[in-house]
Amino acid sequence: MEASGYYQQFERNIAIILDALQAGLDLRTTTLATSLPLEVYVLSEVLNQGGAQYRLTTEGLARLAEFRDQYMRHESETEGIMRRLLEDKKSIMRTPEGRMLVKEMLIRRLEFFNEAARQVNVMRIQQALGSPLQYQHPAAASTSLQVGPKK
Repeated sequence: MEASGYYQQFERNIAIILDALQAGLDLRTTTLATSLPLEVYVLSEVLNQGGAQYRLTTEGLARLAEFRDQYMRHESETEGIMRRLLEDKKSIMRTPEGRMLVKEMLIRRLEFFNEAARQVNVMRIQQALGSPLQYQHPAAASTSLQVGPKK
């Protein structure tokens, strides 16, 4: 999907993820529990580089809801910033890793939220179908099924 497609789906992707969290989907045992708050932070910094005023004060997955609330209050302004950043081929942002194109950073965040929404949808479908949890508690790992005959 092109960057414009990710951009057009961005608000929908955020809504999918938040709806799943509100419905009780547990992301604590997935990589999304760590990566979502980090990606929201980076996206906020990218948008601030373009002139937005995002200030995130929450931690963890609550950060996504805080971002969405600020996004909804400044939706048209943020969409304009995103559009401008996607068209800018020269804007550079200083990061701990060095310097990166702001456009590329924005595209990577939009791709991330698209993929995260897809993963969350799959997890919700699995949950609705009654699939077993895809993780095992460490204490239960030692009592897992043994292969072969018992001695």
